Amino acid sequence: MNEAVMLDPARLVIAALVGLALLLILIIKFKIHAMLSILIGAITIGIVAGMPLTNIVSAVNDGISNTLKGIALLVGLGSMFGAILEASGGAQALAVTMVKKFGDEKAAWALGLTGLVIAMPVFFDAGLIILIPLAFSLAKRTKRSTLFYAIPLLAGLAVGHAFIPPTPGPVLVATMLGVDLGWVILIGIASGTVAMIVAGPVWGSICGKKYMIPVPEHIANQEDFDEAKLPKFGTIVLIVLIPLVLIILKSLAGVIPAMAPIAPALTFLGEPFVALLISTIVAMFILGKKQGYSLEELEKIMTKSLEPTGLILLVTACGGVLRYILQYSGLGDLIGNAVASVDMPIVVVAFIVAALVRICVGSATVAMTMAAGIIAAMPGIAELSPLYLACTVAAVAGGSTVCSHFNDSGFWLVKSLVGVDEKTNLKTWTVMETLVGVTGFIVAFIISCFV
Repeated sequence: MNEAVMLDPARLVIAALVGLALLLILIIKFKIHAMLSILIGAITIGIVAGMPLTNIVSAVNDGISNTLKGIALLVGLGSMFGAILEASGGAQALAVTMVKKFGDEKAAWALGLTGLVIAMPVFFDAGLIILIPLAFSLAKRTKRSTLFYAIPLLAGLAVGHAFIPPTPGPVLVATMLGVDLGWVILIGIASGTVAMIVAGPVWGSICGKKYMIPVPEHIANQEDFDEAKLPKFGTIVLIVLIPLVLIILKSLAGVIPAMAPIAPALTFLGEPFVALLISTIVAMFILGKKQGYSLEELEKIMTKSLEPTGLILLVTACGGVLRYILQYSGLGDLIGNAVASVDMPIVVVAFIVAALVRICVGSATVAMTMAAGIIAAMPGIAELSPLYLACTVAAVAGGSTVCSHFNDSGFWLVKSLVGVDEKTNLKTWTVMETLVGVTGFIVAFIISCFV
């Protein structure tokens, strides 16, 4: 392991500004892929700072290996798990049953909760495409604006995607900061649930009354779900909860003396990759096989689900490179000392850094990656309590969610699916994303004050 080298502080600051500016210019101006841009920016920081070339190479190698070894299996298994849930109709079953239990008047709450749960194992885009027809069918039946139901669904999906493992973003940040996923899940659920309520049913009701957006014509003529073919609600809930419960039990076993006799077993079963492996195997047989899929068909579904993971893993790994460049050059110490001098909590710094990158670049993944790299390189991070670090993960998630606008692919996906113009999308979707991020951060910050 290389230690931070002693370089001129002024040169380090210039190096950071040059490297990060180059990174943003490459992504925003020249549309260079985020993976290449982060890697070029990180190496530029090292060169301009005057790091020995051997240290730069070590930072790249350490960043790639140490980052991927913590998340590669989790992202892959999570993708397979989500793909089975999607193909089997599990996501629709969860949404339809929740809406029935809540009734039409409170269906917005049901959609928000459903989106939150579904986005944990299923990617945001896939979850939206699967569930948006249900929001449209509700709007058609109640003759309300589609935003009344679409906004809560979007808020739930945004929260599940950003705040709660096993979705890749918080897993990445938790891995970089070295915090147990069990605490991240608990803090993510606490902050994310409040954020979903504020940005979902509450904001959705306001948008639904202010903007009358009709159901898209091609949807209005579609038949409703064939509910008889969907899996049972209880089965879906049980399978989705398996990895979350096992991971949380592992964390609790380490702090509750009464659980000591079974702690070794819970520690093994609650290891994130073991918990996800168990849930994926259970989903294969209870959802996949029972819904009529052969093992060969399931293999194809799961293989296809891995296609987008390569991009996620490579962008994430390059974020690890940025983290180690900052650490080995001494920039992490410099940033940490600067933060300490202004007496600004790490949780606040994490939110601000992630938000600035999110606004400039648009990608939540890049914002999380860069913010996690900068925070992880600061001195003393390893000494912070697990709960405080979990709050920091939630703060990064909040910052990387705010202010979705024209440079975010999610902005355009929502615009096209919901059928609104750019101005209305800015007033509804963008505000919703900002409410999700800011509310989640506020809750995490409040919790961190008592840790």
